[in-house]
Amino acid sequence: MTNDTTKKAQPAKAAVTDGPYDVIYFAKKHRISNEDAKGIIEKHGANRKEADKAGRRISV
Repeated sequence: MTNDTTKKAQPAKAAVTDGPYDVIYFAKKHRISNEDAKGIIEKHGANRKEADKAGRRISV
């Protein structure tokens, strides 16, 4: 067997963290309603840092 270095796998995490959150996942993560989660995701789009901040503010 040889080590074939021409085939490199893409990191799985990169594909997940590039886009906006899934509404159901975000709602469960912050323990908020799906409607609130959808509004936050629509407002902040793919900016996960700002979306998480908004989710934490609502969940308190």
